[in-house]
Amino acid sequence: MAATKTVETRPKEENEIVVERAKDFWTRNSRAITIAGLVVILLAGGWLAYQKLVKAPAEKKAAESIFKAEDYFRTDSFQLALNGDGMNPGFLKIIDKYGSTKAGNLAHFYAGASYLQLGNAANAVKYLKDFDTDSKPVQARAYKLLGDAYAEQGKNGDALSAYKKAAHHFESDKMNSSEYLFMAAYFAQRVTNDSKEAIDLYSELKNKYPGTQRGYEADKYLAQLGVYTDTKK
Repeated sequence: MAATKTVETRPKEENEIVVERAKDFWTRNSRAITIAGLVVILLAGGWLAYQKLVKAPAEKKAAESIFKAEDYFRTDSFQLALNGDGMNPGFLKIIDKYGSTKAGNLAHFYAGASYLQLGNAANAVKYLKDFDTDSKPVQARAYKLLGDAYAEQGKNGDALSAYKKAAHHFESDKMNSSEYLFMAAYFAQRVTNDSKEAIDLYSELKNKYPGTQRGYEADKYLAQLGVYTDTKK
């Protein structure tokens, strides 16, 4: 005879206790739960409204506004790029009005680069430090310009650090990364007079980017520092 499978069921009294506890919990906490739910709904609705009614129009307006300033920048009209021409805003106005937008963030990069071209290293540092982007080649370029600005101020430690950040930020871009790494090595050799740092950086350049022009030149600078390549087989 096949064994009869028994199914254990919860006693009626226990089920009733669970139900009563659930009812009691709801009675005591229903107001708080309802308020919390409404807060979540309002926050979500507010965020969506902000994105659609405030942020999106601001992003569009900022993108339209920066066009002329970028044009001035490309033609080396850096004062006009920064301050505008009376009809079109410059990067400074765009930062002030649309600083939280993508175009406003990009304006920090352009403003810093413009100030560097105009010999105002302090303002170049100010705006370049506030720039941040997910675009690795652009961010690496910003670090390089920041290094130039620090160097202009005589802040050699900060300059070397910025050049190294530029070199290491987007290493798959061999041409630019090798250039930035060379700048860091050369700066350590000729400006900070840190031979050990320079040797380390030139060696990294030689080993990491041997196929680039700067990688090819690394041996020459290493020789100047007393490091010679053994060509014997």
